[in-house]
Amino acid sequence: MSTPLLEIQGIHKRFGGLHALNDVGLSINAGEIYGLIGPNGAGKTTLFNVLTGLYQPDEGRFHFDGHDLFRKKPFVVVRSGIARTFQNIRLFANMTALENVMVGQHVRTRSGVIGAIFRHPRARAEEAAIKQRARELLEYVGIARRHDDLARNLSYGDQRRLEIARALATRPKLLALDEPAAGMNPSETEGLKKLMQKIRDDGVTILLIEHDVKLMMGLCDRIAVLDYGKKIAEGRPEQVKCDPRVIEAYLGVAPE
Repeated sequence: MSTPLLEIQGIHKRFGGLHALNDVGLSINAGEIYGLIGPNGAGKTTLFNVLTGLYQPDEGRFHFDGHDLFRKKPFVVVRSGIARTFQNIRLFANMTALENVMVGQHVRTRSGVIGAIFRHPRARAEEAAIKQRARELLEYVGIARRHDDLARNLSYGDQRRLEIARALATRPKLLALDEPAAGMNPSETEGLKKLMQKIRDDGVTILLIEHDVKLMMGLCDRIAVLDYGKKIAEGRPEQVKCDPRVIEAYLGVAPE
């Protein structure tokens, strides 16, 4: 894990008088699970939104896999190889699980509007391949049996897995997961942990936001900590959890 896949330097993001991100820098290596933790309001999701093009940073540098992605649109970021899930699940509720994953492959399709209208042989073959790939991804995340169920009828845990399958459908090099274990029971969390390890072992680098510190400490190769928009610590889990600045950010300063 010595090859930097994603590098950001000096990222600033302001919302009026609020300095949400203040000189944030990260370097994520190919093949690792990199965690991002911090108290509520620390800027974690804001950083995700900057990295995926939903927010435009005010200053800084952003390189991914050799490409400059500073202030690029979301579709450019996805095509470059970054996919994400959301803290609040954003599935197409009235589409089936299979259809949701098929939508995720749109960024990689070749058939245009004409092919879709006239159903050219090439377009039909591509659609068949997309459907087959979607079935494979549902199997991969463990919900193949629910392929014909509407997304809104899936359990909360299965909806999380479906969102991951849809993100994987874009063929990412970096998968950014925003609190995927939120609301899960211990059994579901353990299953999710194994899925993330499998994704990493299959060659996809993971950037993870999660409030479950125990999960993060047992899963991540390295962790960065944000507090009030600033990075206050970074390192291996055993280093980060003992850092006085991290303890202060989570627990406050002990009275003298």
